[in-house]
Amino acid sequence: MRAAVIGAGPAGLMAAEALTARGVAVDIYDAMPSFGRKFLMAGKSGLNISHAEDMDLFLAGYRADERLMKMVRAFGPGEIVDWMQGLGIAAHTGSTGRIFPQMMKASPLLRAWLVRLQAAGAVLHPRHRWQGWDEAGALVFDAPGGPLAVTPDVTVVALGGASWRRLGSDGEWAATLREAGVAVQAFGPSNCGFTLDWSDRMKRDFAGTPVKGVRLSAEGDESRAEFVITETGVESGGIYALSAPLRDALAANGQAVLTLDLLPDLDRDVLAAKLARPRGKQSMANHLRKTARLTGVKLALLHEAAGGALPADPQALAALIKALPLTLTGTAALDAAISTTGGVAWDALDDALMLRARPGVFCAGEMVAWDAPTGGYLITACLAMGRAAGAGAADWLARA
Repeated sequence: MRAAVIGAGPAGLMAAEALTARGVAVDIYDAMPSFGRKFLMAGKSGLNISHAEDMDLFLAGYRADERLMKMVRAFGPGEIVDWMQGLGIAAHTGSTGRIFPQMMKASPLLRAWLVRLQAAGAVLHPRHRWQGWDEAGALVFDAPGGPLAVTPDVTVVALGGASWRRLGSDGEWAATLREAGVAVQAFGPSNCGFTLDWSDRMKRDFAGTPVKGVRLSAEGDESRAEFVITETGVESGGIYALSAPLRDALAANGQAVLTLDLLPDLDRDVLAAKLARPRGKQSMANHLRKTARLTGVKLALLHEAAGGALPADPQALAALIKALPLTLTGTAALDAAISTTGGVAWDALDDALMLRARPGVFCAGEMVAWDAPTGGYLITACLAMGRAAGAGAADWLARA
């Protein structure tokens, strides 16, 4: 028996591992010259592979079918730590609960993983772009030697979502699956930046500037992390954590309000009392610097929200500093999103992640319609789904 795994990201590689563990020969195909490119990019500044917290709290981060919750319960943070250790990679859990490989980077983990897969008999096929099926039902690839048709006994497809095209996740598979009768939901950005109408001064002086030491909130959700000003809006960690409620507000109202607390560790009344101190001949900028330590990009944001002159009343000024509104007008470009919503509808899959319209073909990872925040949730779910799809494919072969 031989299986084809199409897509060499975390979900595809984990599916291959589950299949080889059951004695199934596996060919792994990927369109790119090397494997795991988005995985490597995710680990460029530290591979946050999972998150150590209560499982119910962990699962609350997902917007997904209950079947995904079951898969993550079966292969969650604890199992991922054990799995890494089996590859000779020790885990490190940070103060916020985020789990990383001890050396932080993704490349040693990926190398060890590919070595183990090949030792188990998996064959790697880079530069093989999947084109769908031919009339006889064979998988068709654009390969270095020209068109290639293969007829595996079972297939797992794990081609990712529709962002970061240059890393291989382009979403072009959606048209192929729709032609095969598979329901595929439209893609949208997730864990993404947002647009807003900055003044020329903000664009000129502060694009690319991080904003640190703030609390962000939207639609009742909060985030305590830095974000970055861009020429067209805002992006980065603190923003990604709130992308789901912000997207919902944009869909419902055509705009969304992101609220900033520029001084989250200072009570509003205490701040107002500081601001009420006589400033004499000092400029307002110097007064804010000395009494509230507001300078640079935070001061610029304050002026931006005030539309010019700042409130003279200390209570009103303190209220603005503690709840500064930014009106967002849209999401950043789909291809720039960390991940995407949409993809293969859950109704198109059975409980083992097999396509109802294409028996013997299983799907896993970001190409299925689910949504999760950054912070280890995305990769955990991809690994869990890959494991479930590989096991499902092996079970299907055993029954065939």
